[in-house]
Amino acid sequence: MTESLKENEAAHQPVNGELASEEGLVAIRWDERGLIPAIVQDALSKEVLTLAYMNEESLQRTLSSGETWFWSRSRQELWHKGATSGNTQQVQAIRYDCDQDALLVQVIPAGPACHTGAYSCFSGELKLAGRDQASEEWTTEEAEKAGLAAQGLDRSVTRGADRFRILSVLEEVIARRDAERPEGAYTTYLFERGLDKILKKVGEETAEVIIAAKNHSADELRYEASDLLFHLLVLLREQKLPLDDVLAELDRRHNK
Repeated sequence: MTESLKENEAAHQPVNGELASEEGLVAIRWDERGLIPAIVQDALSKEVLTLAYMNEESLQRTLSSGETWFWSRSRQELWHKGATSGNTQQVQAIRYDCDQDALLVQVIPAGPACHTGAYSCFSGELKLAGRDQASEEWTTEEAEKAGLAAQGLDRSVTRGADRFRILSVLEEVIARRDAERPEGAYTTYLFERGLDKILKKVGEETAEVIIAAKNHSADELRYEASDLLFHLLVLLREQKLPLDDVLAELDRRHNK
């Protein structure tokens, strides 16, 4: 603990104190207003959706209902996320930080998190000096439709330590499409047509991978395999199965 934290220890004593956790009872440290910041994260894509505040009652309602409840600092009242919009958030886990004065709430959202209709409240970005922005061009509709084989994709994102970054990128794009459902987007079309359509596309792309392999065409196989990976990520999102769980399963098998 730093000296500054030690000096402020008395000012951050827990109010009405303890919640059960896997480690036992946890003393939540509310601020002087009786609030604690809650970072809301998509449990599947790991995208940060919003930052809100909870008081003791809203946290207890969240724990008992399985959906997010917050305290509105502007309206000075409790609010149930999605009560009027329908964009509820099903809580998968709630974690606390080392100082027990901040929460990470992992959810499966039923729609956009932001009041503007955006998937995440954190949609703006400040440019960092010296950072090459060209690698972000994968967010075009071409990238969405063609997956990893998108025309114009900066190949540097698939090399070195970031060689699998595009999978996380596509997972986030698919999650955004699922929440926002923009008109005309290919992934919106898939989600709105439902599971049977998504399964049909996975089946079609699997067959095309087989044909490409039989043709001994590296270009064709690369393109069709990319389409298959993209549609498989759409299927995982529709089934609420994180890509992390698939990777963890591969890791378990490798370590046997």
